[in-house]
Amino acid sequence: MLADSRLGSSLLSFADATVFGIAKVIRMQPTLNRLPGPAASNRIRAVVQGMKNLRRRDVGLGLAEELVADDEPEVTEHIVDVFTRNLRRRYSTRTAERGANAKTYGVVRAEFRVLPGLPAELAHGVFRAPRTYPAWVRVADTGSVITPDPEHVGVVGMGIKLMGVDGPKLLDDERHTQDFTLIGVRSFTAPDTAGMAKLQTAILNLRPGAYFFNPRYPGRFLDFVMQALDSHLLGSPLESQLYSCTAHLQGPGRAVHYSLKPRSAQRTPVPKTPSDNYLREAMIETLRREDVVFDFMVQLQRDPHRQPIEDPSIEWKESETPFVPVAELRIPRQEFASQPQLRFADVLSFTPWHSLPEHRPLGGINRTRKAMYAELSWLRQQLNGVEHYEPTGAETF
Repeated sequence: MLADSRLGSSLLSFADATVFGIAKVIRMQPTLNRLPGPAASNRIRAVVQGMKNLRRRDVGLGLAEELVADDEPEVTEHIVDVFTRNLRRRYSTRTAERGANAKTYGVVRAEFRVLPGLPAELAHGVFRAPRTYPAWVRVADTGSVITPDPEHVGVVGMGIKLMGVDGPKLLDDERHTQDFTLIGVRSFTAPDTAGMAKLQTAILNLRPGAYFFNPRYPGRFLDFVMQALDSHLLGSPLESQLYSCTAHLQGPGRAVHYSLKPRSAQRTPVPKTPSDNYLREAMIETLRREDVVFDFMVQLQRDPHRQPIEDPSIEWKESETPFVPVAELRIPRQEFASQPQLRFADVLSFTPWHSLPEHRPLGGINRTRKAMYAELSWLRQQLNGVEHYEPTGAETF
């Protein structure tokens, strides 16, 4: 009741701005930005995940099995409505950006090489046989609004679109592609679609802190801690390990998480006086001088309870089921700084549902994404007066 009053709303907005303002100041301090260190982060992560697991019950699902909530259609409709209203409000007088991953650092050419000799349990879909696919890769911030890079959320997102992929697809708007979407955090920001709807409603009301710091729902604060552990001021958008957070099929009866890990351990320092677009500038400079290579890996679900599909806020522990390399993503040295190539992102749509059936997205968050991504992509392109385009790899700029 207090939150809905004028006084309560003002207090929540003030608290929200204060908390996230302090977080921005901390992120900008070199001596504080990497605190806690890796060892301490792992200990905190283990404690947080242990606390979250104490609150969970085993619902008796099998491997790669889903559980659809009775109210999922209504919740999906609500979250699509919230994102739509947010998009229309933010971009009523300017070029519309994506509802998430709003700021594009670059769209670059790449090659996705499937490794030879994969075990039978992994050799499905695009991984069935050794092959190299041409790809377009969009590298972006994961925030829902475009901000100066020094204020970015500290997490990179990447959409990978393979081309020349034959076979039936789960969506009919693209015929020869397979998309993979990954972000720089190990677990999702909410445990289910209902939680995501509440979070997006709080963002619409300009007070996400009211969602995470609500004492009635301690699990939300634990989710915030998990996100904060992976959020750091970055020197380059090409140097983070990325994760799918959600599960996907890997052939019949098998579920996996994806991860993308840079081969190089090099870390670009943050400029002393970073520009508003220093991450794009760092990416441009790196790809002018060298190739960048990632290992694309999968993590098999072995225990349906300890590695849940319907709660992506639970981390699948690598100590229990390690990531296994199945492909190599190579972004060759190139020039991509032109404005036409940057605007190419506007006509592209990335969704995990641009997929072969063998890689079908699993879980409530992914089921909601199917409707949400389609609606928001259509709306964004309609507002901008552009049409969706399926790339072939022959594009020139």
